[in-house]
Amino acid sequence: MQYFATAFDYDGTLATGGRVSDRTVRALEEVRRTGRKLILVSGRQLDDLFDVFPAVTLFDAIVAENGGVLYDGSTRNTEALADPPSDDFVAELRRQGIKPLSVGRVIVATWEPNEQTVLQVIHDLNLELQVIFNKGAVMVLPSGVNKASGLRQALDRLKLSPHNAVAIGDAENDLAFLSSCDCAVAVDNALDSVKARAHWVTSGAHGDGVIELANRLIESDLKELNAVLPRRRLSIGRSVDGNDLHVHWQEGNLLIAGPSGSGKTSITTALLESFCKAQFQFCVIDPEGDYDDLACTIPLRSSDQRTLVDETMRVLSYPENNAVVNLMDLRLDDRPQFLHLLLPRILELRSKTGRPHWIVIDEAHHLLPASESPTQAILKALENNVVLVTVHPDHVASQALEFVTAAAIVGSEPDRTVGAFRRGRGESEIALPPHENDPKLTWWLRVGSSPVRFQPIAPAAERQRHHRKYAAGELGEDRSFYFRGPNAQLNLRAQNLDRFIQIGDGVDDPTWEFHLRRHDISSWFRDVIKDEELAAEAAQIEDEDVDAAETRKRIRHAIERRYTTPA
Repeated sequence: MQYFATAFDYDGTLATGGRVSDRTVRALEEVRRTGRKLILVSGRQLDDLFDVFPAVTLFDAIVAENGGVLYDGSTRNTEALADPPSDDFVAELRRQGIKPLSVGRVIVATWEPNEQTVLQVIHDLNLELQVIFNKGAVMVLPSGVNKASGLRQALDRLKLSPHNAVAIGDAENDLAFLSSCDCAVAVDNALDSVKARAHWVTSGAHGDGVIELANRLIESDLKELNAVLPRRRLSIGRSVDGNDLHVHWQEGNLLIAGPSGSGKTSITTALLESFCKAQFQFCVIDPEGDYDDLACTIPLRSSDQRTLVDETMRVLSYPENNAVVNLMDLRLDDRPQFLHLLLPRILELRSKTGRPHWIVIDEAHHLLPASESPTQAILKALENNVVLVTVHPDHVASQALEFVTAAAIVGSEPDRTVGAFRRGRGESEIALPPHENDPKLTWWLRVGSSPVRFQPIAPAAERQRHHRKYAAGELGEDRSFYFRGPNAQLNLRAQNLDRFIQIGDGVDDPTWEFHLRRHDISSWFRDVIKDEELAAEAAQIEDEDVDAAETRKRIRHAIERRYTTPA
C-alpha cells in the first residue's frame, strides 16, 4: 500500500450545504477499515464541526480553523498551532462595524466585501497576518498558517509522510494542502483553479466525488495515477540527446554498477541528495563508511547487530529522519546476517507507514550474495524502491536482481558490467551500441527500452568543486577563452570565469561586441564551462540590440549569480 492517509476538505467536498450524506459516511468507514488514517482539514472552527457532523469521530486527526488548530482523535486533545488573534485587532474590527465576525482560537473570519477594511486594520496596527479567501469567506491567520501547515502537523503526529497521503478538496484555500500531498484530487464541483492543479478530477460532485476516491483507494490504491505524479520523479542525469532521465518511486528498483573507482558512490550520493530535497525517507546500508558525512542523515554504527538494528528502527520511526547504517564494526561474514535482521523490521514499518521510501544497499554482492538464497521476508522487503550498488552484479542474488527495472552502468568497461548484470539475472548477454570510452558518461538501461548514454548529476560537493574550478581555477590553453577582436589584433587569455570578467570589462567595445555577436561567449559557457543555464542566458543577451556597456554588465551579473568570485 502506498497511501496510508487521506485528507478531506469539509464544505464543498465531504459536505453539500454543510451536511454529509450517509453514503459518504459509509465510504469513509470503508476506507478506515483498510487501515488508512482519515484526516479532516477544514476552515471551520472545531466546535462547529462537532455540531454539524456527528461522524467526525471517524477521523484520526482534525485540522480546523484553516490550519490553526489540531485535534487528536485518539487522545481527544486540542492544540492551537499558532498564537491567538490580538484583542486590539478584534476590537478594532468590531469598532469598524465588521459583520459577521467570527473569532476562534487562531482564526478571525468574515465575508466579502469586508476584506478591504480587514487589510487596512492589519496595516494600521502593523500586524503580521495574512488574509485567505474561500468562495467569499475572508479568513485572517498568522503568516505561514494554512491547511498545508496544519496537515503537516497532523501527519507528523501520525508518523506519516505527505508522500503517503492523498488529499481531496474544492476551493482556493485547499490548494496549499492539496499540493503538499503526493496525490491531489478535486471533486467535480471544484473551482477551475483547483481542477487545474489536481492530478485527478472526480466525475461526481461533493460527497459523490469522495465516494469515487474511496472506491479507487480500496480497489487499486490509485496505482493508475502513478504516471502523472511529478513528485515521484527524481532526475539522475541528462542523456546525450538532451533528455532528462528519472528514477521513479513505486516503479521498481535501481542498480548502480561498475568497477571500483568508476563513480558509483558519486551517482549514489547525488541520488541521496535528491531524496533529501524531495523529502523521501531513506535508509542506507553502508558497509564501507562511504556515506557517513552525507547531509540530512543520522549516521549509526555499532559492533552489536541487534543494537544497531534497534537504533536504526528508532531513527526511522520519525518521517523526517534518514539513516546511514555503517557496518564497519561488524565482521565481514556477519554483515549478510545483519541485513536479515534489519530488512524484516523495515518491511514491518513499510507495511504500517510506507516508509522508508527508499532502501540503498551498498556492496550488494557482499550483503546479498548469489551463493545464498534470500528468505521470503528478505525478498518481500526488496520488491520495490531499493537501490543496489555493486562492483559485481553477477555476484548478487539473482532473486534480488529480478526486481531491478533500471540500471546505471558506470566505468570504462560497460560491456563487461552489463554482461555481468544480464548473467546475474539469468538472461542472455547483449551488446551495447558502438561507443567511445568517455568516463564522464554513463549507460542508462531501463527494462524494455534501448540503452542510452547520459551525464549523471554530480553531488553537491562535486558541484562546489566544479564551481571553484571554473570560477578561479586554471583551465588548459585549449579550453580557455581568447579575446582576439575582429582583426585578431589581441590574444588575451581567460583561463577561468574570474579572468573572463576582468578582461571583458577592460577590452574595447569592438572586441567585446565581435565575440558577443558571433555567440562566442555562450558557446564557451556551453561547451567548456558545461553550464546550460548560463549559456542560455548569455545567448539571449547576445541576440538583444543593446550597447556594449549594458551587455558586459548583464553577462557579468549572470556569471556572478552562479559562481563565487574573489573580492
